[in-house]
Amino acid sequence: MGNSKSGTPVTFDKPLHVAVLMGGWANERPVSLMSGGGVADALESRGHRVTRIDMGRDVALKLAEAKPDVVFNALHGVPGEDGTVQGMLDLMGLAYTHSGLATSVIAIDKQLTKQALVPHGIPMPGGRIVTREELYERDPLPRPYVLKPVNEGSSVGVAIVTADSNVGNPISPDAKGPWQEFAELLAEPFIKGRELTAAVLDGPEGPRALGVTELVVANGFYDYENKYTAGRTEHIFPAKLPAEITALCEAYAVKAHQVLGCHGTSRTDFRWDEEAGEDGLFVLETNTQPGMTPLSLVPEQAAACGISYADLVEMLVAEALRVHGLKQGGTHGAADPA
Repeated sequence: MGNSKSGTPVTFDKPLHVAVLMGGWANERPVSLMSGGGVADALESRGHRVTRIDMGRDVALKLAEAKPDVVFNALHGVPGEDGTVQGMLDLMGLAYTHSGLATSVIAIDKQLTKQALVPHGIPMPGGRIVTREELYERDPLPRPYVLKPVNEGSSVGVAIVTADSNVGNPISPDAKGPWQEFAELLAEPFIKGRELTAAVLDGPEGPRALGVTELVVANGFYDYENKYTAGRTEHIFPAKLPAEITALCEAYAVKAHQVLGCHGTSRTDFRWDEEAGEDGLFVLETNTQPGMTPLSLVPEQAAACGISYADLVEMLVAEALRVHGLKQGGTHGAADPA
């Protein structure tokens, strides 16, 4: 699908009142504030009325007072991405962007994601959940291996444990790492190779992959700092890959989007060991709330496919209204393809 245009701009019967949820208290708060600010600016540029809400414990009260037509969920991490906010919005009867409650609960949990996707033929690394106490006794896997929180996004708290890691063997409780912050971690074998990602966008004809980006990091790996610090990571789009690997990435991304029940947009991340060909491609995770910052990959891929940032935002709003209409047993007439 590569550089083909993968979405049609939408028009609305009238300007909408959109509440943009952003911020919150997760590790990804700064990223969410950037995403939400960009979304709000784009909606205002299209003539929509926007209420910006930096989410606190009084978020339901603020939404009830605002009475928006639709909520743009620009939150990242817990509780905006794990089903908590989605359940609240469902109870309030509000239309909202991105995936619903059940999808969010599964997709943010890396172990549940494996249980959902692997039986459908989507390859993911093996591994298991370990406690920090286990790590202090012995390595759960042969080195090198990866440790990551089960319920965090944006590569927060990811560590690669190698034979020459300065963490001790076994890992020392005093060594800096995610084991100091999280009681349980997912241990996976380290997959050497290239970092790839594919965005999926819903449209009138169903979900479509926008293409594949390769992420080339100057130092280390594609962690939180490298993702959101300008100049740390080179984005190569379209990725210079064999045609069959590009097609496989796009197919796996769309299938993950469908199996998990994603709405609006998602982004699936991969590692590819090119020495192993197609057998060396593994899905790492599917992100149901991809970033909307200047460095974010979904807007970047959309732009390369001819979809402006403001068009992308409006497409996600239109999809939210469509899904909400289906939940209510009908259709919502606020948006139509141009």
